[in-house]
Amino acid sequence: MRKNSIKNTRINAEVQKELSAIIRGEIKDPRIHPMTTVTGAEVAPDLKTCKAYISVLGSREEKEATIRGLSSAEGYIRRLLAKNVNLRNTPEIRFILDESIEYGVAMSRKIEDVARKDAEGKGAPAEQE
Repeated sequence: MRKNSIKNTRINAEVQKELSAIIRGEIKDPRIHPMTTVTGAEVAPDLKTCKAYISVLGSREEKEATIRGLSSAEGYIRRLLAKNVNLRNTPEIRFILDESIEYGVAMSRKIEDVARKDAEGKGAPAEQE
């Protein structure tokens, strides 16, 4: 199975959906922030490993605590994943902090600031004439 095959894409989507449901409903670890989202899952073609991309809306400490909590619960999460998703092998899960959402928001703010300053700069000389 190739990495970008239709089957692999479907497996990635199903694993992402199940991980999201497990983290939201099954994990009771207080380290895991309530605003935690699974933004993506990449299961290797041999079904041995999975990279789960996690986004946390919170401070740096809360993000790191959430990743530590998920890593410590990896065995339990993997067991639930095996029960809910019928795969030949249940992959080992690595949780990776995904900060792309925060990066996108920060870039949007910077663009808006530049656009606003540019608009203010163009408006000022026209009034002086």
